[in-house]
Amino acid sequence: MPQPREANRPSWLSNRYLRAVLASAVFAQLGIWIRNFAVLLYVMERSGGDAGAVALVSVAEYAPLFLFSIIGGVFADRWRPRRTIVLCEWLSAGSVLGVWIALRAGDWHAIFLAALVSAILSQFSQPAGMKLFKRHVPEAEMAVGMAAIQTIFAVFMIAGPALGTFAYARFGIGAALVITASAFALSAISLAAVPRDDASAGGHSPADSPAGDPSRLSTQFADGFRYLLKSRVLSLLSLSFAVVGLGVGLIQPLGAFLVTERLGLPLGALQWITIPYGAGELIGGFLVMKLAMKIAPQRLLALGLLVNAVGIAATGLSTTLWLCMAGQFAIALLQPAIFAGNAALTMQHTEERMIGRVTGIRTPLLTGAMLTMMSLAGTLKAHMPLALMYVSAALLFVIALGVIAPLWRSSAPSPSASNAASHR
Repeated sequence: MPQPREANRPSWLSNRYLRAVLASAVFAQLGIWIRNFAVLLYVMERSGGDAGAVALVSVAEYAPLFLFSIIGGVFADRWRPRRTIVLCEWLSAGSVLGVWIALRAGDWHAIFLAALVSAILSQFSQPAGMKLFKRHVPEAEMAVGMAAIQTIFAVFMIAGPALGTFAYARFGIGAALVITASAFALSAISLAAVPRDDASAGGHSPADSPAGDPSRLSTQFADGFRYLLKSRVLSLLSLSFAVVGLGVGLIQPLGAFLVTERLGLPLGALQWITIPYGAGELIGGFLVMKLAMKIAPQRLLALGLLVNAVGIAATGLSTTLWLCMAGQFAIALLQPAIFAGNAALTMQHTEERMIGRVTGIRTPLLTGAMLTMMSLAGTLKAHMPLALMYVSAALLFVIALGVIAPLWRSSAPSPSASNAASHR
């Protein structure tokens, strides 16, 4: 007898927390992209295109990641996670409105605070979000949940720049900031559907936490490092993540050279390799959501690393446009599998009480490794053939795949167990 349609519905779609966090992510991404591009375009206009002022925008957006991610992770483990996230979203909205008021008063330099304050607050809300994810999502559904979040990120990677540019060009900086603040507020409101924090489950409110005890902070900070290093799985995942960052950073600045040197085309042809990459990101997000329901996260991660290695090598060795486009599409198509598989495994093998610190420690690994290699790419380009640089990046992905090889036969729950998993 045929089963009712509702019975065949994937269980993760019925998870109240996942629905709430996905809605929150949509609004948060909308606010972030409109803010980033409106601020960038406004600074370029007011500074007359001054490179130092434009660079300061990037500093305001990325510096907090390194300065506050680990601190934010410590506090995420001490504070009640739901309250922390909602408070951070409201504070982000309030800070943007404060900058808008300062702009109306005539101080345009206050615009840098819009990016800085929101970026700092995100380093507290993100690890708290992972803590809630651990608490409310069954382990067998973590990979598909992460893939859904990656899909949202992919959509905004494509649509975000256009939305931010349109908001600034059509409405101006004041209205763009108001839209940004409204998006952050809607993100906070969306989280109202998340079950309230249970004080008995651990965590304190920000007001109750002994934040003024630096010795205790440093102890908890060190506990996070020791916890990560003592776990074989977390250590291997973190090392693999850092190696991926090195591979990405090595080729990130080389797209223009790929078009002009390897393909022998004018620089304007760069769009023909960015279009398939964007399409691959969008399609890949939905594909990985399907895959995450069928294969274990460690195999999802391995598949993403393998396909990316092949795609990077094909892109760098190609001398024809169609093969280069195919390589770019393949890279983007399975890139979400790397992030979704890695994040799901990290949460499956981390106790809830340590999720904030482990997340806070791991967050800068990819970005730090990537930025380090990006800073060296120009020098390496002067001494290495372009094709060799791409092959080297592909080899780094193969190394990352080898690092996680011991996890392929891990006993982590597989998606087939999702029907037996109960929602917390």
